[in-house]
Amino acid sequence: MKKLILFALVSLVAYAVAANPIDAPPDVAAPPADAEVTASGLASKVLAPGTGTVHPEAWDTVTVHYTGWTTDGKMFDSSVQRGQPASFPLNRVVRGWTEGLQLMVVGEKRRFWIPEELAYGGRPGAPQGMLVFDVELIGITEAPDPPATPADVAAPPADAKATPSGLASKVLAAGDGTAHPDPWDIVTVNYTGWTTDGQMFDSSITRGQPASFPLNRVIPGWTEGLQLMVVGESRRLWIPEELAYKGQQGRPQGMLVFDVELLGIEDQVEPPRAPSDVAGPGPDAERTGSGLASRVLTPGTGTEHPSATSRVTVHYTGWTTDGQMFDSSVTRGQPASFALNQVIPGWTEGVQLMVVGEKRRFWIPEELAYKGQAGAPQGMLVFDVELIEFQ
Repeated sequence: MKKLILFALVSLVAYAVAANPIDAPPDVAAPPADAEVTASGLASKVLAPGTGTVHPEAWDTVTVHYTGWTTDGKMFDSSVQRGQPASFPLNRVVRGWTEGLQLMVVGEKRRFWIPEELAYGGRPGAPQGMLVFDVELIGITEAPDPPATPADVAAPPADAKATPSGLASKVLAAGDGTAHPDPWDIVTVNYTGWTTDGQMFDSSITRGQPASFPLNRVIPGWTEGLQLMVVGESRRLWIPEELAYKGQQGRPQGMLVFDVELLGIEDQVEPPRAPSDVAGPGPDAERTGSGLASRVLTPGTGTEHPSATSRVTVHYTGWTTDGQMFDSSVTRGQPASFALNQVIPGWTEGVQLMVVGEKRRFWIPEELAYKGQAGAPQGMLVFDVELIEFQ
């Protein structure tokens, strides 16, 4: 039920210590005197020269073997130990990898000392501090060259149209469609995104694969901006920070610029409207000791209640208290099934109050929801839930 965020930058490693770790190198604590250091602070040392002559570009896909340690010598990830090389677009990993792999040629083995600001930047759940990687570059799959950075990437030009929210846009090519997508529809697009200093951070074009997603499951600037478009249209969007990834770790910051081509619209069922009491529970709501409030909308036909370990099947819709819907199984036309102890605490507690066939509205306080978690809906959340069955 967590709100999906488009363009999330991919983490390279799974932070899990292996049972039989590979020994750390003797210089794991800090780069030695003979290490090369770039202007960004990335240090590296060639362990074995390569046989290739071509360096990967930032948008290419590379295949590598690697092992990573923290500077105290603890291994946290290794494709070598798994016996399976890793492949990924080079601009979809931590910045130290994006920069460092471009120094290499096929067949080369190199050790990197990646400072925290080029690694995970203190991101919770990720390895902390400077990280050390031994990397062997096995192969390079060249991607199409990315679109050129727009000349007006720094700020919207005078002929751009702005909406009251601050979103600015400019039509680059007119479309041949007549219908605009609704916020609950699924759209298919090609796109490229830049920061205002001209750095490209994502592109479906370099991946050679258009992207499809529900329009209400992406950053607000996309949800608003794509509704201005028709099929076949190409448009440049200048999305202010408050409509993009403001403050989210690991995401591009500040105003973002996207060139978007709308390829298709898949009509979806209109979601339920926000309830009139979405702002807060009324006096007739039941309250538990934890602060969870709820009200029965339709009585159920069952007699038994699920336990905290039950697997439940439900239809649901969720809103923030300002009436913004952020998720709905109803619009997807597919009930959701999950273990009741594997979701937010408000759900774990609340669904145990229900019987099969019952519909209930929940007001879940922040401490029983996402507790300020980046990329998730904030504050008190409101859900209408129908319990279909449980095991």
